[in-house]
Amino acid sequence: MATAIQIKICGVTTANDARACVELGADMIGFNFYRKSPRYIEPAIVCRIVDALPARTCAVGVFVDADPAEIRELAKTAGVRCVQLHGHTTPDSCNELAREFRVIRALSTDTRFEPEHTAAFPECDVLIDAYHPELRGGTGQTCDWSASQTAMRYARFLILSGGLDAQNVGRAIAAVTPHAVDVCSGIESAPGVKDHRALEQFISAVRAASPMTNASSFKS
Repeated sequence: MATAIQIKICGVTTANDARACVELGADMIGFNFYRKSPRYIEPAIVCRIVDALPARTCAVGVFVDADPAEIRELAKTAGVRCVQLHGHTTPDSCNELAREFRVIRALSTDTRFEPEHTAAFPECDVLIDAYHPELRGGTGQTCDWSASQTAMRYARFLILSGGLDAQNVGRAIAAVTPHAVDVCSGIESAPGVKDHRALEQFISAVRAASPMTNASSFKS
């Protein structure tokens, strides 16, 4: 079924920002459970925020190099049914967790990245991000759009991330035609502090550029 490109806002740290995301039309809201991130938020706080979100909003827990047991525990505490996995999580672990959650496997377009790598995660959605030697998301750097477009052939649902903002997201959509786009630092006044005007401009830019795209079904 044809549908518009979905929008994911990541690195949300307050109920007020989550509310603004929903009111302006975001489909997915990401909460970072990686303690080294400046956007880290306690799972118990996320649970209170998630309880107030509309049922249609997909709340996403973001993890880096976490084992499946930790992911299950924190996701349960936070009340999220979707997990986004960065780092060295194996395809087997991702596909195992996909029996219980909607799983988004994050991959970066570093020098070793091949678009075919996305085929290793048939039960997962895939998020393509920019490579950074230290940071996991929120880098402000754009990823390889050409490689991301090729990866569309192998992903059931592809989310384009990496340095997107209201000024470049239209070009990114034209280049890649992803199923969804993800923004973090591009709508912030400081790490973890969302600029609601920039958020509104980003969502408007996505809607203006969004073609009708065939989004594959996913597990909820």
